[in-house]
Amino acid sequence: MPKRQERDRVPEDELPLTPATFQILLALADGERHGYAIMREVRERGEGSVRLGPGTLYGSLKRLLESGLVEESDERADPELDDERRRYYRITSHGLAVARAEARRLDTLVRAARARKLIGVRPA
Repeated sequence: MPKRQERDRVPEDELPLTPATFQILLALADGERHGYAIMREVRERGEGSVRLGPGTLYGSLKRLLESGLVEESDERADPELDDERRRYYRITSHGLAVARAEARRLDTLVRAARARKLIGVRPA
């Protein structure tokens, strides 16, 4: 079966994302990063409660590359200050659409949890 063109792909068909995949796409949503920077971003955003190990990160990145949600970048912000062996990744337009669809899906779940007073309720 031939691979569908990016414009023919429906983001919702790729949902739900694994937590690691969503975390990686979130880290790349505002710019390209190398692997260690992605791990650091995820750890900082999760205030230390979420950590991606190298095996999870690079296994996930491999799948994201194969699915066209992420691509490698040859550009470097400052080649003089960077290790040339580092690989940089950036989110594709389809990857961004998938991340947005997943964020909407999760938002719906969080709103349902709030409505059922599972979160956002202060103890008496």
